[in-house]
Amino acid sequence: MSNENKFPNLFKPIRLRGVFFRNRIFAAPTGFMDQDGFGTLPPEAAFYYERKAKGGAASVAVGECNVDSDFGTGAPRAARLDNPLIRNSLCRISDAVRRQGAVCAAELQHAGNCANRSLIPPGMAYGPVDGEVDGRPFYEMPEDMIWRIVDKFAQGAAFAKSCGFGMVLLHGGHGWLVSQFLSPTLNTRKDKWGGPDIENRARLAVEILKGIRKAVGPAFPIEMRISGSECYDGGYGIEEGVAFAKQVEDYVDLLHVSAGSHEVDEVFTVTHPSIFLPDGCNVQFAEEIKKHVKCPVATVGALVDPELMEDIIASGKADVVEIARGLIADPDLPRKARTGRESDINKCLRCLNCFSNLLNNGQFHCAINPETGREAEMNFAIPPSVKKKILIAGGGIAGMQAALTCAQRGHEVILCEKANILGGALRCEENVPFKKYVAAYLERQASNAAKAGVEIRLNTEVTPEYVEKEGVDVLIAALGARPLVPAIPGIHGANVLGAEEAYRNPSSAGQSIVVLGAGLVGVELAIYLAAMGRSVSLVEMLGEINHGGNFLHVRALEVEIAKYGIKTFYNTKALEITNSGVKCAAPDGELLLDADTVVYATGQQALWDDAERLCACGCDFYMIGDCVSPNNIMNATSMAFSVARNI
Repeated sequence: MSNENKFPNLFKPIRLRGVFFRNRIFAAPTGFMDQDGFGTLPPEAAFYYERKAKGGAASVAVGECNVDSDFGTGAPRAARLDNPLIRNSLCRISDAVRRQGAVCAAELQHAGNCANRSLIPPGMAYGPVDGEVDGRPFYEMPEDMIWRIVDKFAQGAAFAKSCGFGMVLLHGGHGWLVSQFLSPTLNTRKDKWGGPDIENRARLAVEILKGIRKAVGPAFPIEMRISGSECYDGGYGIEEGVAFAKQVEDYVDLLHVSAGSHEVDEVFTVTHPSIFLPDGCNVQFAEEIKKHVKCPVATVGALVDPELMEDIIASGKADVVEIARGLIADPDLPRKARTGRESDINKCLRCLNCFSNLLNNGQFHCAINPETGREAEMNFAIPPSVKKKILIAGGGIAGMQAALTCAQRGHEVILCEKANILGGALRCEENVPFKKYVAAYLERQASNAAKAGVEIRLNTEVTPEYVEKEGVDVLIAALGARPLVPAIPGIHGANVLGAEEAYRNPSSAGQSIVVLGAGLVGVELAIYLAAMGRSVSLVEMLGEINHGGNFLHVRALEVEIAKYGIKTFYNTKALEITNSGVKCAAPDGELLLDADTVVYATGQQALWDDAERLCACGCDFYMIGDCVSPNNIMNATSMAFSVARNI
């Protein structure tokens, strides 16, 4: 630990409307989708938000707080601020955050024309004008409805304050109600609430802010999130973002500048930056708006590097940095940066597993932080009662996590890897530019295991005889999987590569390439090769990208597929590989795709036979990770972590 504060600007407190924030790192709003049908948040939500406050964030925002249960619900399971019966659950959250020294904020939200679409059957919705979204009509909001909504926001803010929240955050971006009114494309009204005049289109936001101020009083901070630019053709640009910011600057204490719209697929991964975008990709919008307004400005998006965040504050590009997924991957990011441990920060991979899992299953789970979504369990973790000698066979993702967790719990741990380096199959991707944080994660896990006292033995294959010689109490098989070689005539030809070899040695592939398999491995490989100037085609037997549950990441992939002109052939089966390419059965008949090189990325085969040989050993035995069932990083880390805690 260093006594020097390397980031003095980042950790300089800030005061908003007289409220003290201990640093400039705010936890951006993230929703918690495990509510009941009335919007009541479970006890686990308090542990989830409290963990970010424990980690050092100055403010922690509770996302998706709906102010209008009848006409504003973006998600059917969201906190409903107009239901007084949820008070206790909100008080539990605000107390948990506040007692850790952070300010708890409530994100006030209304979905406008996108409201109630996920209900069965879809419910009524209103927007600036009549229209249709996802095949469901919505209607122009009459003026009495507008004033009703203004009151709903004010009442929601007052309710949040009464529940112990120290700030409210008005969501005015990303395609929700306020940004719908702001949009010159969506808001073509002819009255004082719309049309070409920015003052009219901003009027709803201004009236909402006035109503909130009246409801919460003069000493309570109001933050507002906006999209500095919508970043798509037909959306507004930064000039309009600046003009809007100037309309609301007198009514807010912090202007939170984001970008894009989650209602437009092509820029969803601008709003939620993908692995293909640079760190801090949306800072430019906050920087430009800050030049034109008097109020403090926050920036958000792809922020995990303390040096970058320090520069943002020191150079005046923004006054506050907001982090969402970065604090899911490592809620201790602020404390690690503050105490000179920035190299220990578990930097978000931006894989979108957390968000996809939230929408699929109602829980945040992180690919590289197995504690996320399990904060309540972690809060009551106990040390092992008996120290054991544990041997782990396999130093990939699962093996390293199991070794680290076992060592942290006080066991004697030996980690054996038959290769000359830890990291497993993912090592083949370490030179891929958009996978830089995956490579960093592998290095960090290996380093952390060594620091924790794990004895690491490379170039060592574990056999039953080896286990017997070591005399261990517990054996964990983390042997992984190997690429599945499809049974296609010509698959062993000189012009055929496996995905791992193509990743490791892209120069071995020709100028024109066909990738068999449009799972995440195959699609990302196609993008990697196309970015090098290769002509790439994807062949997939299914009718879409095989995302394995991470459907939001597909939006980023589709942007890159279009960007590089990658040809996609869905519902298409490879019949034969020839010297000149691939013969396929396509929906319209037989298809011949010319290619210098064919790469197969058709899945993985678990090493069950190798695991079965170890299963006969006389000690306690566990299997984890891909040798159980090939899956993703999140599955490997969570399984390894859970099994290790049980020992």
